[in-house]
Amino acid sequence: MPESKAKIMRHCIVCGKPFLAKNVNSVHCSKKCSDETFRNKKRAIKREERRQAIVDNADGHQYLTAAQVINKYNISKPTLYRWIRLGIIKAYNPGIRMTLVDVTEIETILEVRKNPLVEETPKRLYSLEPEDCYTIGEVSKLFRVSESTVYSNLRRHSIPMRQIGRFVYVPKFDIDKIFKS
Repeated sequence: MPESKAKIMRHCIVCGKPFLAKNVNSVHCSKKCSDETFRNKKRAIKREERRQAIVDNADGHQYLTAAQVINKYNISKPTLYRWIRLGIIKAYNPGIRMTLVDVTEIETILEVRKNPLVEETPKRLYSLEPEDCYTIGEVSKLFRVSESTVYSNLRRHSIPMRQIGRFVYVPKFDIDKIFKS
């Protein structure tokens, strides 16, 4: 991505050091921090694949191991073993360092929902009145970036625009969030 004329001070999301961003989307101060984020993403993907493999292996069985219960029902290990210790759930130990738990008991406790609750994020109401907005020219002068950079960031972040006459207005809140961070 080409370097921007804007001089934006940012803080690295990995190490927290302040740095001068080369473009509006920069979030890392160095290649080392960028590589660290990349490795963390790869680790998370592998962890999720292992979890999914355990869950897939658990489907259709009457008894599950502790690891399968933890991954399938997304409960913590201490919680599961506390329930076993308190007698809330009956567990069986076949003598091979494996705790087996009956699926029906877990499901009666957790009351698995057929339709999981989905929290609807409220729609954000934008005030596109001129007093609550910047014009594109004001944004480019205020943050010392070209108008094409402003337009590309508006499209990238799905920020609404309103044209009144020959001026194009964009919400101050969103512009400040993008360019002042």
